[in-house]
Amino acid sequence: MELKQYLEQTANKVDSLIHQHFGSACDDLGRASAHLLLAGGKRLRPALLLLAADAVNRGSSSNVVPAALALELTHSFTLIHDDIMDGDTVRRGVPTVHTQWDEPTAILAGDVLFATAFEFICLADVPDNAKVRATSLLARTCVEICEGQHMDMSFEEQDDVSEGEYFKLVEKKTGALYAAAAGIGSILAQGNPRYTDALFRFGQGIGMAFQIQDDLIDLLAPPEVSGKDQGSDLRKGKKTLIYLKAREKGLDLAQFRGHLSPDQIREIVSRLREIGVIDEVQETAENFVRKGIQRISILPDSEEKSLLIQMGEHFIRRSY
Repeated sequence: MELKQYLEQTANKVDSLIHQHFGSACDDLGRASAHLLLAGGKRLRPALLLLAADAVNRGSSSNVVPAALALELTHSFTLIHDDIMDGDTVRRGVPTVHTQWDEPTAILAGDVLFATAFEFICLADVPDNAKVRATSLLARTCVEICEGQHMDMSFEEQDDVSEGEYFKLVEKKTGALYAAAAGIGSILAQGNPRYTDALFRFGQGIGMAFQIQDDLIDLLAPPEVSGKDQGSDLRKGKKTLIYLKAREKGLDLAQFRGHLSPDQIREIVSRLREIGVIDEVQETAENFVRKGIQRISILPDSEEKSLLIQMGEHFIRRSY
């Protein structure tokens, strides 16, 4: 099976569960909670969890589908809260939750999804001790995501952010949830500790690459492709790897903070390409994927292992 087909099948499975559990909300809070879930999405974290489960114990994914949905609920909770803090108005091609409703409702909607995620972990048809370990990992992951988001916000007013600090932010903000998806998949499938650790590190590596690629997409992709505001990071002065690499080469992107027209964004992108920033950032993302793939070399060869490798490579080739 090709990765595209697997991801489509997984997305359909997750979408079906989302509509079943969240599609008929009749009150404002319920609709706000379901808003981004029902707007679609690639469902990459659930797919990673299911692939990890089958990579260590083929056939086990059918018992852990609720846990896969839990990862999507966690992701959606972080998006709602991030959009409030970042002031973004568009997500997945629809108005953000705080724009469609209001900030208090959006905060509560995120809280609902956060709590419901743990409920769905517990619905997996696996031994209780595995569910306890998976729940503990998800809880720790949520703390790390919050720490990462706080770092992201504090970096906006910090002039001397280093690449090391940026990588720590990315590890927490994005790498942590992908690491949890792969690790929880292995835990629930009764994978041995070596396999679980390898999959956790794999998820962390490709998750960090995913965020770096996301930074590139934010700058390079128009809204009709990405479903987001183009150049959002640039306008807010976010210390992305693009920002840090440009600074090393004498181009201070802080001067472009504020309103930018599409023509101005194109001019900035052209300059970044000329001085090699885009290529260097892309290479960094590719290195994280390569290291992640090396981590899972200990897994037995299987179709699922091949799909995991394809997923890592997909993360640095996607354009939205």
